[in-house]
Amino acid sequence: MRALICSAPGLLEYQDIEAPEKKKDHAIIRIRRTGICGTDFHAFKGNQPYFSYPRILGHELAGELMDNVEGFTPGEVVTFIPYFHCGFCNACLRGKTNCCVQMKVCGVHVDGGMVEYLSVPVAALVKNEGLSADELALVEPLAIGAHGVRRADVQPGDTVLVIGAGPIGLGLAAFAKIAGGHVTVFDLNKERLAFCAKELDVAITNDPAEIVADVVMDATGNLAAINGGLQYLAHGGRYVLVGLQKEALSFSHPELHKREGTVMSSRNATRQDFEQVTQAIKNKTINPVRFITHRVHFSELKTFMENFPSDSIKVMVDY
Repeated sequence: MRALICSAPGLLEYQDIEAPEKKKDHAIIRIRRTGICGTDFHAFKGNQPYFSYPRILGHELAGELMDNVEGFTPGEVVTFIPYFHCGFCNACLRGKTNCCVQMKVCGVHVDGGMVEYLSVPVAALVKNEGLSADELALVEPLAIGAHGVRRADVQPGDTVLVIGAGPIGLGLAAFAKIAGGHVTVFDLNKERLAFCAKELDVAITNDPAEIVADVVMDATGNLAAINGGLQYLAHGGRYVLVGLQKEALSFSHPELHKREGTVMSSRNATRQDFEQVTQAIKNKTINPVRFITHRVHFSELKTFMENFPSDSIKVMVDY
């Protein structure tokens, strides 16, 4: 089968590899959609933490189930939770499978979905709930946002500042609004801000100097943005780091201390978040297909990644 392999930073190449074989407690999926996210692009560029080469990228996936699995129908289009956890560590035993000590993220620690067929644990499968392949491939990035909002414990009436208007920022803003927050999105990209305002009907700004928010959530992973985000935090507020940065962070302790601020990270998502997202899409509370700004066929993905458009919100790969 055909695979697109990231052999080293900046180097993608198509190769013919062996198709996956059937194995216990796993199911084979014929990939039909792959969403491209910041993790994939940063890995391609060589600045993604927790990463080694060579690697097949891709974890925002939807595909046809090729095997008989209890509770599913062969040929059913499904997605899956791409954070493969051990089930036995302290985090897993407390239900925090999203930060398992032995975490293996599909497309990061183990090979992912830029292939024709992929074997995944049966326990990770997510039923389609009547969703399309495009919608199913967008469940994972939205689950990241849903989890971040849940970590932040956004309450009705909270003022929420989302830093970054990319796909993860859109998910954070959408679910913060669903939770009853008064949401403002900050970005320097005016086109992304306009997109965010149109699709989510939230406030936008490219200069948040006067904003003081109960909840600040960073979706950029940019070191300067993360270090600067504390200044927008209200006293008693929560600062949630969703974007990932390789370098050390630096906060003013007096500024954090006087606020009695809470700083926390938000990593991946749990099945609870996936279920919340699938129901929100099913109930038309959110329409993520509107986030797709570019489409590319798998056979042309190498060239597309090498010339990635700066105005993209969500890129969807067809097979």
